[in-house]
Amino acid sequence: MSELSPKVVAIIPARYDSTRFPGKPLAMIAGKPMIQHVYERVKQARKIEEVFVATDDDRIATGVGNFGGRYVMTSRSCRSGTDRCAEAAGKIDPKIVVNVQGDEPLISPATVDAVVAPLMNSDSCMMSTAAVLITNEESLLSGNVVKVVLDNNGDALYFSRNVIPSIRDANLHDYLKRFKFLKHLGIYAYRYDFLKKLTTMKETPLESAESLEQLRVLENGYKIRVAITEEDTISVDIPGDIAAVKEFLAKKNR
Repeated sequence: MSELSPKVVAIIPARYDSTRFPGKPLAMIAGKPMIQHVYERVKQARKIEEVFVATDDDRIATGVGNFGGRYVMTSRSCRSGTDRCAEAAGKIDPKIVVNVQGDEPLISPATVDAVVAPLMNSDSCMMSTAAVLITNEESLLSGNVVKVVLDNNGDALYFSRNVIPSIRDANLHDYLKRFKFLKHLGIYAYRYDFLKKLTTMKETPLESAESLEQLRVLENGYKIRVAITEEDTISVDIPGDIAAVKEFLAKKNR
């Protein structure tokens, strides 16, 4: 299979039993299940050869099949979307795996391409992700918006739910005037061999404290290249977030 295997695949991990939003991948948005919106937008990325949904639920598999999408069945024992991606990738044998969250119905194809590019341009790059400039105070102060700071090479120094950096001797309301803060977007690209290694690493203290899995990579001494994109996205965490996505799509159609 390896000779025929695609080199760059996007895998969308999707599970039915979300605590805050059961059945989330099949939630309808503008006449389509959310997972279809994600799938179709990722398919538009020029650097992606194949797209798969990785799931452990027959209802999601059936939903994906109904719109002509491809899926890979995975075990129910996967602890995270990263583990689910790795298991699915083991059945595909790609060179590069892009992990696209199944709750990102507005993910930009350009962002997907931007995340893949560092791995295509440098053999030393093992993992990459994306970030966008924060333009409003609400996002800056929200604990649900993950922030990232970079070194001079564009690699992540740290990710946090808190405001980073903290600007000394500045009023919090002046922060956006003093620094270009970055919002982390939950999309990752990995070399497949590194993805397999990542799933064998134990949870680390900072990862546990912030509840951010990517910190495990930094704590183990590896680098994450960060692509800066101009297009933000709207994640769907709870049913109420659907309205914001519908509003965005309606404005775009108008």
